Amino acid sequence: MILFMKTITALHRVLEPILRSLPPEAARQIARARADDELQQRVEELAWKANEGTLSPEERSEYEAYVDAGDIVATLQAVARKTLQTVAG
Repeated sequence: MILFMKTITALHRVLEPILRSLPPEAARQIARARADDELQQRVEELAWKANEGTLSPEERSEYEAYVDAGDIVATLQAVARKTLQTVAG
């Protein structure tokens, strides 16, 4: 858990200056981004299988990739919201 938090903090520090340079509309689009229904269903299916302990090794790898990508997107969105709050002043 500590390594995860350090990774997210580092990612936040790297992304913040980049996102601050984006126009507000781009930051709004990042903040509103959502997975499409097909992807959402797949992640839910894999999450259910993970909770049941029935993931194949390939599915585990796929699920972990989605979780990692979700963490990155969540960090991008947090930084985008912070940027928008700063712009709104």
